[in-house]
Amino acid sequence: MLNNGLTEDDLFSFLSSRKKEDIDHRYILSSMCTLPHPVAVMAHCMFMETNLGDPGLFPGTASLERLLIERFGTLFHQSEAGGYATSGGTESNIQALRLAKALRHATCPNVVVPESAHFSFKKACDILGLEMRTAPLGPDRRMSADAAAELVDKNTICMVGVAGTTEYGMVDPIADLAKIACQHDLFLHVDAAFGGMVIPFLERPVPFDFALPGVTTIAVDPHKMGMSTIPAGCLLTREPDMLDALNIDTPYLTVKKEYTLAGTRPGAPVAGALAVLDYFGVEGMKAIVAGCMKNTERLIAGMGTLGILPAATPDVNVATFICDRAPSPWKVSWTRNGHLRIVCMPHVTRDRIEAFLNDFGDMHA
Repeated sequence: MLNNGLTEDDLFSFLSSRKKEDIDHRYILSSMCTLPHPVAVMAHCMFMETNLGDPGLFPGTASLERLLIERFGTLFHQSEAGGYATSGGTESNIQALRLAKALRHATCPNVVVPESAHFSFKKACDILGLEMRTAPLGPDRRMSADAAAELVDKNTICMVGVAGTTEYGMVDPIADLAKIACQHDLFLHVDAAFGGMVIPFLERPVPFDFALPGVTTIAVDPHKMGMSTIPAGCLLTREPDMLDALNIDTPYLTVKKEYTLAGTRPGAPVAGALAVLDYFGVEGMKAIVAGCMKNTERLIAGMGTLGILPAATPDVNVATFICDRAPSPWKVSWTRNGHLRIVCMPHVTRDRIEAFLNDFGDMHA
């Protein structure tokens, strides 16, 4: 720590110099996060000091969290859903497995996840002492429901399906998994951290949510396609009081019990997430998703003209290619199988797609 403080000019000159070292979003093609929408930023700034960890001190902010859960519950065909705002998909997934463990007692508990599951499930299983059983993917890069069913036994407390996989943008056969869950009285968690704000707004959405009787919980991240400020996630439960199974005593707070993972929880990104949903509404979100999907299709077609084949036909706005390099200064990523991966987020406009294709073509010329 400095002995003497800096002047405001010196401080912000230093911060500015560090900010300039960050990658310009115009060249970021690998992230499932995007630039927050201006209404999210404005709402965030209005609620900067609020702490949802002690909601009785901030009843107005707490009401916004309830509204946010209500909005997602309605979107996911369960208006009476329970839930709360998390820091994102990792926390939501940990809490879902923690809830499954609390509700489904087993001697040696295990969970069945797809090979494409996010790495947060490894963290969750390590923390909670769960055996993680991995179901293989089919040729279409979706979880094999039959293979998943074979991994289920009397100690299985939860099965996981992904709606919008991180690497290839695929939606697992959630309807088939839901049937298996019903047959075995299993807890079924759907990780829709990315796809939860894409799939409902597609022209032909595939079933993945509470409309399927077997789905127990859903994770969704407003800070991804919801264009909220970071961090903003949500965990939703089919039954409104299901999370009470995780309650612990909090005697010195304004609430005397709490089921959340974090103690201090910022209200600002919750306000930002709700602001975006209410600003755009369903029709506005359909337009945004349609634009991202069109850009994904254009990218795949453009790469095809350059002789680069797609590694998968995605369900959401993630494009992967059989290719081992990309032009500078574009920031792409690579799947564990070595495929080039690009996420067509709202900041990845048509102009950006065309500029990337031009640079890619020049590199291969």
